[in-house]
Amino acid sequence: MAAHAGEGGMSAGGVSALVVAHNEEARLADCLERLRFADEIVVVLDRCTDRSEEIARRFTGRILEGAWEVEGDRRNAGIAFCRGPWVLEADADERVGEALAREIAETARSSAFDVHEIPVDNYVGDRLVRWGWGASFGRAAYAGLFRKGAKTWGRERVHPKLTFAGRKGPRLNNPIQHYVDRDIADMIGRLNRYTSLRAMDLRASGDPGSMAHNVRRIFSRFWKCYVARKGYREGGYGFVIAMCAALYPILSYLKATLEKDRA
Repeated sequence: MAAHAGEGGMSAGGVSALVVAHNEEARLADCLERLRFADEIVVVLDRCTDRSEEIARRFTGRILEGAWEVEGDRRNAGIAFCRGPWVLEADADERVGEALAREIAETARSSAFDVHEIPVDNYVGDRLVRWGWGASFGRAAYAGLFRKGAKTWGRERVHPKLTFAGRKGPRLNNPIQHYVDRDIADMIGRLNRYTSLRAMDLRASGDPGSMAHNVRRIFSRFWKCYVARKGYREGGYGFVIAMCAALYPILSYLKATLEKDRA
């Protein structure tokens, strides 16, 4: 096992495991337990009012507390706080299995590249849903392992844009487990939260787009998830995912234009 978080000195292949959390007491311990292989664990606590800090301190002394209005800002702050030459980003609802942990450690020791994507196994409740994710409502892979300085988050509140420096290497073989939604109600609640945040970004940009353009995107995004990404193979779950992805732009647009007085 690698040195615990907070110990000084780190090899060229050292890995900082970074978790950014807001009130994640129910899921944080399971996530951090799976990150003990890393050379350090860094936890960013954003306006937590539950037991997240107490739980995090069982695993690490490397804790950054603060209040960030923008998702990209808090993630960049966490990356800057990491001391390792490599950073692994994981969320509280994600789990790194033993095979992936070994692959991450080996990749950090031997890779000549700067960024590696990690495949994602997405779960709705206890069901693994492999097909149909995408179009800003789910991810089949993400750039989760990278050399410090090779990845920068944009300043959007939701789905921040990414900027990369250096060379992108091959995708890892072993997936991270992502418990993305408890059930369909949770998925719809996530759509509501995401579109509210996206609406704030659209208002801030001064260019929310047009009604016609976003109506057209309903059909293109549904096709992308349900047909092109084979969501139909998941039955009803694939249909719901495709519908949420399809409605994401138009709901964001309507919230941005019809609810302008909201902060």
